Amino acid sequence: MAPAPVAVTAPAATPDPMVENSVVKVFATMRYPDPFKPWSKQAPNEISGTGVVIEGNRILTNAHVALYASQVQVQANQSGDKLPATVEFVAPGIDLAVLKLEDESFFATHPALVRAKALPAVKDAVMVYGFPTGGTSLSITKGIVSRIEFAPYNYPTSGLRIQIDAAINPGNSGGPALAGDQMIGLAFSRLGGADNIGYIIPCEEIALFLQDIADGRYDGKPAMFDSLQTLENPALRAFLKLDKSAEGMVVQETDSTDPAYPLKAWDVITKIGDTTVDNEGMVKLGSNLRVRFMYLIQSIARNGTVPLTVLRAQKTMTINLPVPTSRPMLVEDLAGKYPTYFILGPLAFSTGTALFVGPLSNNARALLGLSFVGSPLITRRADKPAFPDEELVVVSSPFFPHKLAKGYDSPMSRVVRAVNGVTIKNLRHLVEVLRDSKDEFLTFEFAGRGETLIFPRSDMVAATDDLLSDNGIRDQASPGLLEVWKAKPAK
Repeated sequence: MAPAPVAVTAPAATPDPMVENSVVKVFATMRYPDPFKPWSKQAPNEISGTGVVIEGNRILTNAHVALYASQVQVQANQSGDKLPATVEFVAPGIDLAVLKLEDESFFATHPALVRAKALPAVKDAVMVYGFPTGGTSLSITKGIVSRIEFAPYNYPTSGLRIQIDAAINPGNSGGPALAGDQMIGLAFSRLGGADNIGYIIPCEEIALFLQDIADGRYDGKPAMFDSLQTLENPALRAFLKLDKSAEGMVVQETDSTDPAYPLKAWDVITKIGDTTVDNEGMVKLGSNLRVRFMYLIQSIARNGTVPLTVLRAQKTMTINLPVPTSRPMLVEDLAGKYPTYFILGPLAFSTGTALFVGPLSNNARALLGLSFVGSPLITRRADKPAFPDEELVVVSSPFFPHKLAKGYDSPMSRVVRAVNGVTIKNLRHLVEVLRDSKDEFLTFEFAGRGETLIFPRSDMVAATDDLLSDNGIRDQASPGLLEVWKAKPAK
């Protein structure tokens, strides 16, 4: 059984000049992708956050303070100098990032902050240091630990999360939270629409992140992605022929269809390692803390698997479940990358990413339209790729103004199903099909209901350079795809 975190009781919280010396303000110039104009980036956006000095002459902050930053600077408390920094590692899932300074002499006078090795206890006093909106100097807010739970961060990552009632506002992100003279976590979020509910990433999660990047690469946290349901309903228990002593979580659907996959539908997970799982999927840590049983995966997983005890057809057995650090998604998160694109004539193509789908999903009218036509952006939103390298190829933008598009409705956000009868596998494949075509016409068919678009192939090619020039677009495609387009047709 994994050792339960030991609660520590903090003394009364008072500001500490040494702590203040380890907290920095982070300035970042963000260049976010534009999913609807994938050949460009959004206008520069200046943001600020907070960071804290850690061991190894590094600064720890939140991923959302550093992701897509084209320029980063840090400023020590009570200092007028802004020092250039670079983003060394970023983990969007757990919302952590590490910055390095070009001039490491800074750390001679700004020591690393000591991190607690154990979780705080509920009701412990906590102080949050940071540079939130409303002023320019260091802000310190005080509260208590309200709750500790294992919760989702950014898909597919979950982790321990500490809720506090100290005020957290924009700009606090990446600032340390302290109980006594030790850091217990990093501020990262507040609950919008609620008063005095803020969240910090505990030191246990920070330690896992730093261990992960020690080899120079961030891999992510192991996790299970099977669908589960609680074992509370009497009819469900009767259906599974379970006696009153049986406790656990029911496997509703496995994440893999491979016959060799060790978990099966209707299995009841009764233990993870040596720890009993209750009927709500919770495990006890110490005397007064219950969290979701998946929390233990990060501490007991070995060689990519975790031991589970399951009841299968009233028989108890032990299995080793694979717990990968990522789950392939058809509609992927860009995770710091920029979208790829290809332009031919008045049409611009890109891939259906989470960044592309997000704004559409938040627009009721757009969502209704996608649902009505049966778009895979909706129907396959949570699917794995059906085959290696499968992508949803979308028309990313409205038509560029041109007579070739006369009479057609805008195909923006439509998913390309086939070109000249060839089913499109991914964006690279689309470029290859268009490059190799010798047909007089190009016929674009889209998934779901809607128009089929037909264009003269030679006119599409001929119009492209002028359309790029008219719309201020430097290149016809992102670098890798431009090489594909210019390559000789396959024989």
